Amino acid sequence: MVLQAQEGRLTTSAVRILVATAVPAERDAVAGAFTDGTAEVRLPGSALLHRTRAGRAEYDLLAAGVGPALAAAGTATALTAAALDGRPYALVVCAGIAGGFRPAAPVGSLVVADEIIAADLGAETADGFVPVTELGFGTVSHRPPDPLVRVTAKATGARPGAVLTVSTVTGSAARAAELRARHPHALAEAMEGSGVAEAAAAHGVPVLEIRAVSNPVGPRDRAAWRIADALAALTEAFGKLAPALESWNPHDPHDQ
Repeated sequence: MVLQAQEGRLTTSAVRILVATAVPAERDAVAGAFTDGTAEVRLPGSALLHRTRAGRAEYDLLAAGVGPALAAAGTATALTAAALDGRPYALVVCAGIAGGFRPAAPVGSLVVADEIIAADLGAETADGFVPVTELGFGTVSHRPPDPLVRVTAKATGARPGAVLTVSTVTGSAARAAELRARHPHALAEAMEGSGVAEAAAAHGVPVLEIRAVSNPVGPRDRAAWRIADALAALTEAFGKLAPALESWNPHDPHDQ
C-alpha cells in the first residue's frame, strides 16, 4: 500500500535511515518488512523515495540504480536533499541480493559487510592487478562501524565479511578464484556498495551493507539462481533488523 505523504513527511522527530538498493524489486523487498505502508517522495531530478516508519525510526527506501556510479549519484542526491531540509540521515544502508563465494556464503544466506571493497577499481599491470590506492588515488575500502556490524549479525543471523563491489559481474571460475585470492575474507560480490559508501563518507554518515545471496560467484548458471528466495530473505532480514537499528546510537562513544 502507498500512502500519500503530507509535504513528504511522515514524522518530524524520528531517527532517519536511508536504504539504497539497485532495483525496485530489492527496494520493494525491503518495504515488505514494514507494516505502515510507504509514502512516495520526489527528490530533485528523477529520484523517488518510498518513505515508511518502524518504531521511532523513519526509513527512506531508494532504488538508486545498478552499478557504483548510479548508486553513488542517487545516494548523494538523497543525502544532500535531507541535509538541505535540516533533517539529515543517521545511517545509510546498502541492501539487496548478491553473488556468494562458496562455500562460505551459500545461496539463501545473509551477509553483512565488515568491509566494503571496490574490487576492480585500479589498473592491470604485467605483475597483476593494482588497486587505485597504490596508484596514489581514491579509496577502495570502507569499514562500517564494528558495533553496527555486530548488531546486524546478531539480529539477522548474517555472516560478517567483506562484500566486493564490481563493475563487471563475475562469470568464470577463474575470475572468482582471482578475486578470492586477492580478498580471502570476501563473502559476496555485488555492484553498488562502494558507490553508496563513497556518498555516505562524503556526508560523514556511517554506512552498512547487507546482502542476501541469490547465486554463487562464478560461471553464470541461471538455473542455479534463487532470486525470489533471496528477496524473501531480504524482507525477513529487515523485519529483524529494524528493531535492532532503533537501539543503535551513532553518537554513543561506546559504539565507535
